[in-house]
Amino acid sequence: MALEIMRELSPVKAIDSATLMQRLEAKGIKRSQRSVQRTLGMLVEHFDIECDTRSKPYGYRWRTQSKEFSVRSLSESDSLMLLLAEQHLKNLMPTQMLKAMEGFFEQAHRKVAPAIASLSEDEATRLSAQWLDKVRIVSATQPLLPPRIDEAVLEAVSSALYANKWLNIDYRNQTQQAKSAYVMPLGIAQQGVRLYLVCRFEGYDNERTLAINRITAATVSTKAFERPADFDLDKYDEDGRFASSEGPRVQLSFKIRKKAGLHLTESPLSKDQTIEDCGDHYAVSAPLQDTLRLRQWLQGFGGDVWDTAMQPVHE
Repeated sequence: MALEIMRELSPVKAIDSATLMQRLEAKGIKRSQRSVQRTLGMLVEHFDIECDTRSKPYGYRWRTQSKEFSVRSLSESDSLMLLLAEQHLKNLMPTQMLKAMEGFFEQAHRKVAPAIASLSEDEATRLSAQWLDKVRIVSATQPLLPPRIDEAVLEAVSSALYANKWLNIDYRNQTQQAKSAYVMPLGIAQQGVRLYLVCRFEGYDNERTLAINRITAATVSTKAFERPADFDLDKYDEDGRFASSEGPRVQLSFKIRKKAGLHLTESPLSKDQTIEDCGDHYAVSAPLQDTLRLRQWLQGFGGDVWDTAMQPVHE
């Protein structure tokens, strides 16, 4: 429906929700006027569309200076971009924005599907469509199936995060105990197939990471908050805070055979890593958070790593 509504809007003349509802019905899309109004509200929030509230009924149109999002002109490359975004960003985009984008995703599927089936499409189009089968993100660890996440929970978490609203949650901790909390949502991160919420519990100024699949219920509060200026999701990640069994910050040093450690010359452990070529091996040093994941990573090299040491870093 969002796709068809955007098709009907123009930057020249505003159109009201009742007229849009009639035009949708003429296309075989039967929706209530209230449903059309809700969709228009999402489009105004996330796209360059304005609502004229000077008189009723309210009129909607593309902003005069904006470039219309022309869904009629979706090319094969546009469609591929949207489908890749749908695959890899669907858990990281605000739920409201995803709903507004559903029509674009449907349009992209319709554009690409005939080419995948090679139905009366030219060679260039077929090659473009085959791109989806030629690229993928490969897991660096043993692949796992994603845990089931309650859609209502994900929508509430996403909405509260987007709007800087407090969140009431019920969740199960690692020992399967049922808990309730009032939390300030600060970030969502995807690690492998799992989604995590970074938040602060009411009355505390430190961050905690909760697996979203363990949240059994979530309700967005009407109470807003000012996003903490001292929180940075990138730094939170760089500090290894998404790893399990988080420990103190340490200066890690070890030696590793060249064949096993070549990738560390290309992908350092941290920005402050130092690596010395010692002939048949490398001597590596880097400041890191001491975590179970780090120790498991080191153990995975077996005899190719030796002289491992972790010295506490006093900050």
